[in-house]
Amino acid sequence: MRGSRILLWTVGALGLLFLCVTLGVSLGSARIPVVTVWSILGHHAAPDLFQQTWSAGRDSIVWEVRLPRVLLAALVGAGLAVVGAALQSITRNPLADPHLLGVSSGGALGAIIALLHTGLIFGVITVPLFAFAGGLCATMAVVAVTRMTGAAPDRLVLSGVAVAFIATSLGNLAIFLGDPRAAHTVIFWMLGGLGLAEWSHLVYPAVTLAASLVFLVLRAREINALAMGDETAATLGVPVARFRAELFVVTALLTGVMVAFSGAIGFVGLLVPHFVRLTGGSDNVRVIPLSALAGAVVLILADVVSRTIMAPEDVPIGVITGLVGGLSFILLLRRR
Repeated sequence: MRGSRILLWTVGALGLLFLCVTLGVSLGSARIPVVTVWSILGHHAAPDLFQQTWSAGRDSIVWEVRLPRVLLAALVGAGLAVVGAALQSITRNPLADPHLLGVSSGGALGAIIALLHTGLIFGVITVPLFAFAGGLCATMAVVAVTRMTGAAPDRLVLSGVAVAFIATSLGNLAIFLGDPRAAHTVIFWMLGGLGLAEWSHLVYPAVTLAASLVFLVLRAREINALAMGDETAATLGVPVARFRAELFVVTALLTGVMVAFSGAIGFVGLLVPHFVRLTGGSDNVRVIPLSALAGAVVLILADVVSRTIMAPEDVPIGVITGLVGGLSFILLLRRR
């Protein structure tokens, strides 16, 4: 019975993801009919099968602007939700999310330095590179602090909070010392955005997500054992310290890459795994892949709202996820 329900939820999530991708490309400040959207996509996939009856402007909007943005939203949403599901299990902390290790704050610090102080010294890839470097440094700092204070999971949580505060303070200092005329771009990036979406950039989050997802799904039963406690996991033959370190490296890498291309987006990694567990149980064999699908759907819908609620202006996507996430979190609290 449970297997049938999980299969039904999986098929439903895939269908909803397909629908959301379609709506994400169709909706915006300039709405494009769904038939036209799929005709344009079909034309780019098989030019001989579709006769072009649409303008070059619509073709550019669909293929060059919206589709990469929607795909990036799906990748980032899936990545953040997967990291949240994994971290909540391995730390045995229901409040753990992708920002637990201070990666988002470190990434924001790196982006601020790139935007306000170094300039685009490596071209358009400069901001993602600096953001990833900042996230990696923050992760290394969390690991170092945890080793100094103790290796328990709760120590890791507290170390992440401390490093996040430090990185945020340094970021604020960098904004204060930077050019005030460029501050608005930094603030938009810190609040989350998908403006870096380009076809040439999608390969990095896509490959990172695919590799991390395969690793986490294959080791999902060991993650289940870790969620039951270190002693239980060791009894079942899991090398606790080494496996936890591997998971932290994988989740830090995945979070750093996603933050580098989307900015700081909250609540997706915190809430999506909880809603998945309400319907699919706590087995990470199911929770991790279903969280990926649900996270992709959630962030695509949030991006659609951010592009349409004040069109033609884009509202930072972090504002949307924060508002919806806060209300959803209150509902979860009522369910205890």
